[in-house]
Amino acid sequence: MNIAKRGQTVFQQEIDSLQAVKNRLNSDFEAVVELIYNSSAKVVVTGIGKTGLIGQKIAASLASTGTQAVFMNATDAVHGDLGMVCAGDIVLAISNSGSTIEITNILAPLRKIGTTIVALTGRRESPLGREADFILDIAVDSEACPLGLAPTSSTTATLVMGDALCICLMEKRNFSREQYALYHPGGALGRQLLNRVGDLMTAEIPTVSENDSFKDVVFVISDRRKGMTMVVNSEGEMTGIITDGDIRRAIQRYDDILDRKAIDFMTKGFKKISEKSLINDALDLMTACKITTIVVDSAQQPGQIIGLLTIHDIIHL
Repeated sequence: MNIAKRGQTVFQQEIDSLQAVKNRLNSDFEAVVELIYNSSAKVVVTGIGKTGLIGQKIAASLASTGTQAVFMNATDAVHGDLGMVCAGDIVLAISNSGSTIEITNILAPLRKIGTTIVALTGRRESPLGREADFILDIAVDSEACPLGLAPTSSTTATLVMGDALCICLMEKRNFSREQYALYHPGGALGRQLLNRVGDLMTAEIPTVSENDSFKDVVFVISDRRKGMTMVVNSEGEMTGIITDGDIRRAIQRYDDILDRKAIDFMTKGFKKISEKSLINDALDLMTACKITTIVVDSAQQPGQIIGLLTIHDIIHL
């Protein structure tokens, strides 16, 4: 057996199944998105086994993108976990066959509680399909499993159906990067979007005077290991910046480089950012200006330089 070719066959079989499910998306899908969007109650996703694992992912994706959602294992539901369900909740019940006993056992109690039932099933005429208020059709012609038994194409279809719900709801809510970061404070994006420049900057600023020699400038940049140094005038005001790039350009420009002073090859119009700015704003500015270090301005006393932020600081955040 050609293993790679067999793997490609599995991919194609599941892609074909997804295409068929996509083509059947209808008004029920639109209605479910509107239902969840307009509801102040939570979404309860339920399933067992492998569909339960997919359900956990759907619930987690919804919860992390602005929709209040939880997962309830259908087996545990009949032993008390139905207590997490409230009147008005929207239940996404997952069962490809629509006859999973653990799912059908909780349909009557869900009705008594007062929930709206959305079936993710491949069989409309199943017990789940007949009881549901809305049906999201995840039917596949066959599983990718050669025995036709292991959930493969059907679980992929369920996963993508959940993703489609999640993305449509995100867009209806105008869910922003800042909101995403709020729900993901431990991730790299969350740290970039929630932390301020002042939290990450260093207050140690390498400096040279305008009249310092080229050799002195190179020594300070190498010794302080910031890849740059600020340049100050006789009054102590920072009038320029010299980076590794400025050093290389100066060597190419001046034949008498050893006789040059810092003022000759410093950059006067250096970029600044407020200490209260978000890290992501600093990263955007550094990327747009193609710089690796940015000067930090005091929020209380604008114009007063209080620190530096480097691209390495952000990368290691």
